[in-house]
Amino acid sequence: MARDLTNKVVVITGGADGIGYEVADKYLQKGAKITILLDINEKLGAEAVKKLTAKHGNNKAVFFKCDVTTDLETVSKKIFSSYKVDILLNNAGILNDALIKKTIDINVTAVVAFGLKFWEHMRKDNGGNGGTIINLASIYGYRVDQFLPVYQASKFAVMGFTKSLGHAANFQRSGVRVVAICPGFTETKLTEQPVMWDPSQNNEFGKFLKSQAWQQVEAVGNAAVEIYERADSGSAWLIEGGRPIVEVGK
Repeated sequence: MARDLTNKVVVITGGADGIGYEVADKYLQKGAKITILLDINEKLGAEAVKKLTAKHGNNKAVFFKCDVTTDLETVSKKIFSSYKVDILLNNAGILNDALIKKTIDINVTAVVAFGLKFWEHMRKDNGGNGGTIINLASIYGYRVDQFLPVYQASKFAVMGFTKSLGHAANFQRSGVRVVAICPGFTETKLTEQPVMWDPSQNNEFGKFLKSQAWQQVEAVGNAAVEIYERADSGSAWLIEGGRPIVEVGK
């Protein structure tokens, strides 16, 4: 069943730049009512709203400063008091295997906490309108190599959360779809300087990175539109090297 982004209220964590900003831009192009950008960087957040407003018109983007590890209750209250949210994109993340706790706090705990909070807000069996939660996983949510065990653990967790909360039984009772997008190597600030758990692997990892199929954020933005339009709840989709999306991890 094809779904339409027209008039949808969209919340994006890590929305001030990179993949989050790109998805906001693409969703507004497809007729979304407003994109609510959450990010820890106020300067980038203000710039993002300015750019999106110039391109798509007034009242199409709003920014709330948000640390996803601490600000869920405060920010969600603000959002829910003014909007009925249709879509949550859990996009905020870090790539630093030297920071174990921070990686799990941002990439796992915050994704789960935001996902459950917005699922409750959207669920039809509790007065909501239904909706969609899109979790940013990664090729590292199902593909394994030797280089980034902490990051890979965090993204495997996102896949497990997506498939369980997005299970057909949960979708049937709530009307809330939960899906994952699994980008391959994408040129963003996140991938500019990945920090290894074992620095002795740096040279080998550098060669490995050069051999991968890289893509621009635009490819992920386009994939996020297509995934919204066609994905079943509990499914996960690969976008790699700018090629067409493929369902993975069945």
